[in-house]
This record gives sequence, C-alpha cells and structure tokens, in this order.
Amino acid sequence: MKDKATSFDIAHIAGVSQSTVSRALNNSPLVNLETREKVQRIARELNYKVDKNASNLRKQKSNTIALLLFEDPTSDDSMINPFFLNMLGSITRACAAAGFDLLVSFQHLEDDWHAEYEDSKKADGIILLGYGNYTEYRDKLAQLEAQGTHFVRWGAPDTEHPGISIGCDNFQGGFDLTRHLIDIGHKRFAFVGDAGGHAPEFYARFQGCQQALKEANLVHGHLRQLDAISTEQAGYQAMKTLLAEKHHPDVVVCASDLIATGVLQALREEKLLVPEDIAVTGYDNITISGYTTPALTTVQQNTRLAGELLVESLLKAINKQTVSDYLMPAELIIRQSCGCNIRGKM
Repeated sequence: MKDKATSFDIAHIAGVSQSTVSRALNNSPLVNLETREKVQRIARELNYKVDKNASNLRKQKSNTIALLLFEDPTSDDSMINPFFLNMLGSITRACAAAGFDLLVSFQHLEDDWHAEYEDSKKADGIILLGYGNYTEYRDKLAQLEAQGTHFVRWGAPDTEHPGISIGCDNFQGGFDLTRHLIDIGHKRFAFVGDAGGHAPEFYARFQGCQQALKEANLVHGHLRQLDAISTEQAGYQAMKTLLAEKHHPDVVVCASDLIATGVLQALREEKLLVPEDIAVTGYDNITISGYTTPALTTVQQNTRLAGELLVESLLKAINKQTVSDYLMPAELIIRQSCGCNIRGKM
C-alpha cells in the first residue's frame, strides 16, 4: 500500500521548498498567488490532508521576526532613512545566522499592527525601527506588552517606555562633538534639529551640546536652535533662515547627516566656504557623510552592533531569558568640515 503523500512530495513536484509548501497551504501572503495555487492544486491531486494537530503545534512558533519600519520623508523613493537601511542589513544577517526569517513591513501609527501580530501569529516577535517619538504610540506598546507580544525597539531607553529598547548615547555624542568644536576655537553655535519632546534622540543630542557649552561658560547668547526634521530640505531651509540673520554662527551642529547635507547645499549657493566661513557637523555617519565636500565631521552609531543587539535581545525575550535596555556608546568621527586639520577616520 502506498504511503500517504507528504509536504515534501508536494515540494518536490512543485519545485519549491517544504517551508513554501507549508506557507502556501496556509494561504500565507508571503507566497505569491501563482505559487499558492500551484501548490494547492498538487496537494488536491495527491489527496494530501493537513495534519491539523501538527499544524497547530507548528504555529506556536513561526521562526519569523517582523521588522516594522516607519516611513520617513526621503529624497528618493525608498521612504527609509539611510541610517536604518544600514541597520537593516545587520538585522537581516543576524536573523539568518539564528535560523529566522525576516518579515519587513511599513506600518503607520494609525494601523492596528499591535492587534494584527497578536492575532495572525505571523511572527514570534517584532523589531520597531524609525519610531523615534514613542510617546505617540505608547498605548500600542503597552497593549503589546499586556498581550505578551515580544518586541524590541530602536530608540533611547528611558524609565517610561514599555518593552525593551536598544539605543545609542545621544547625549554623550552631542557633548563630545561640541566639546571638540569648543577645543578648536568655535564660540558661536547653531543647532539644527527638533529639540522638543517629539524627537527624543535629537533632543538628547541638543542637551549634550548645551551641557558642553555650559561647562565652557558659553551658554548665554552663544547657541541658536532651529527645528528641522531629518531631511536635506529641512537642513537647507534652516540654513537659509540662519543666513538671513545679522550674526552668523561659527559652526552649525546638525542633528543628522541628512540635515547637514542640506546645510552644505545652502552654503554653497551663497558662495560661503566650509569650514573657513562656517563649519558644519552632522550625526549618524551614514555613507554620504564621508563624500560630501568637505567631508563631514559627525558622530557614529554602530549600525552593525545595533542590528545584532536588536535581534539578540528579541530572541532572548522569545526564549523567556532575561533581557534589558542597552545604551551603546557614540563615536566621534573627525573630518574636514569642522575646521580642524585632523584628518580623522573615513
């Protein structure tokens, strides 16, 4: 008597993997419609029956991590901040090394992703990237925590947020950068970046800048702050505003490299030299920062380590191991745009 058909038989005939067969038979959107229909047709022809008990047992763990990205305004069609693109590669490699699939999706604050991942069981845990202002979705995080969903987010750890956070020491990064600028002779500063509660990471960088100026007795009358989101256009407009004022700063400290790129463009249009007329610095050390003219002095957040820590922390939580917030150190990268002769690292 011929043995019953198995999912491996279907996979062999369909020319796909056994995991694809499993997903297709469960109508997973991760498998395209044509493949789903092909697999399901072969299953019918072989009189294949899904073992419901085994299927339910397998569904207790999907071996998949969901990476939810928040769309950012960008100058290209990606809608992903280049900083997070760098981190995405590290997360993908870390998932693969752990034997997990990675499901990447854009999610908006108005979406019900906090309920969707509870109900669908399509992922064992969630990584949140680009949700800098967690105060806007704190209630959703609290619901995730209450329903037992495993999640970790990239962002500044603090005492109020639900769940686990992996972040970088933005205060120290802003402090170290400003301290260096003071040491090489700069006195009049402008900070370009949102310094309010809606951008906690930018605000921490601003606070670090303020503290360094305070310790050097350069606070009063020596710091101008302009709000800007992390885009080239926002940096460009902020610099235009600064240039229209009577007194220009010695140095413009930008909350991100994207903002700094726009600032450099505005200065080029006005035929002002960097760093001779006005020095400029960024933050993040994205790839473009080493190729601007001049190359940007900036602060590096280790995206490789960040991705590994996000995955490692989430897997520990999934496996019911102890996990806690982690704050990575920031690293000052000195290049030509700050007005010193130190070449620094590229």
